[in-house]
Amino acid sequence: MREIEFDRLLDAVQAAIAPVPEDEIMLTQYKLAKYGLACLSDDKTPAKAANDNGPVWPLIPFPDGWYATC
Repeated sequence: MREIEFDRLLDAVQAAIAPVPEDEIMLTQYKLAKYGLACLSDDKTPAKAANDNGPVWPLIPFPDGWYATC
């Protein structure tokens, strides 16, 4: 890695971990409380569930001797 690439990497890390102003944090918390997670999206389309791809999937049982835990 060349020195210029390393400097760019350090700049990106510094920008990512820079402290956020208090008023911006308060505004984000207010929006979350009032509108939910949809307020954080720049997209104006309504939110859609990630697994909303049509009909309900059938239950596929485990083979004999297999089990699962949560």
